[in-house]
Amino acid sequence: MSAATKSTRVFTVGLVTSWYSSNIGVLLLNKYLLSNYGFKYPIFLTMCHMTACALFSYIAIAWLKLVPMQTIRSPVQFAKICGLSFIFCGSVVSGNISLRYLPVSFNQAVGATTPFFTAVFAYLMTRKKEAWVTYVTLVPVVTGVIIASGGEPSFHLFGFIMCVGATAARALKTVVQGILLSSEGEKLNSMNLLLYMAPIAVVLLLPATLYMEENVVGITIALARQDFGIVWLLLFNSALAYFVNLTNFLVTKHTSALTLQVLGNAKGAVAVVVSILIFRNPVSVTGMAGYTLTVIGVILYSEAKKRSNKLPL
Repeated sequence: MSAATKSTRVFTVGLVTSWYSSNIGVLLLNKYLLSNYGFKYPIFLTMCHMTACALFSYIAIAWLKLVPMQTIRSPVQFAKICGLSFIFCGSVVSGNISLRYLPVSFNQAVGATTPFFTAVFAYLMTRKKEAWVTYVTLVPVVTGVIIASGGEPSFHLFGFIMCVGATAARALKTVVQGILLSSEGEKLNSMNLLLYMAPIAVVLLLPATLYMEENVVGITIALARQDFGIVWLLLFNSALAYFVNLTNFLVTKHTSALTLQVLGNAKGAVAVVVSILIFRNPVSVTGMAGYTLTVIGVILYSEAKKRSNKLPL
């Protein structure tokens, strides 16, 4: 093995490790802050995330030149990005709210049903039909979550609804992004899209925070006077939220689509195991069996999509 090949392999392993660490880290920190620590302000927490994403995106693109800056070319394109940002906000806020009530393990099980919602929205909005085998693979995806819900010792209906809403919104953003930014003149890479979406998200979240989480700034300052650690937790958590997006972009760039697919499927399972070890939340055999069925369904769905894309038109 040449030195260059070895160096590339080490770099890729480091990237994947950073991607896993940041994804799982931000998830566990969100859970700790919103549930264990008692910081019950998911909208404000999301606004902190978006503020960090806006700041770090500008530094990475305008100063460090990690990717070329792409400009918004028309008011119509800006309006489309605003719409995407609204859906993005809904997804992240709902996901953070769900973490107040649900264990990370069950949150990940529900989150694994994203392909189901993506297929539904793609059909409803674009009339795009998949091969029948692809739809069949979605049966274990949904069935697994139904089984996991019935066997979840810490099941909470409102948390479950928020988690399903977050998963559906994430899928909706993917479909809408494909529709709205499909022309060559309007396509943005994920880093530039985040650069524009994050500050719009802050503008959207600020009034929602002030109205729905009254005096959250004053409460946070009071908490900081009692325990300054909350400030470091919020800062680290917000920086980690940006790092999730950065590492996701870099892993996508430096690995194949198949590798990314496999790593993505495994990431949820790793997050489940780590969260159970850290938070010691009770799990049942039924719940784990349901989650396993969902993961198997997601893997089969990915394989079916890959094969259908290879078929001649």
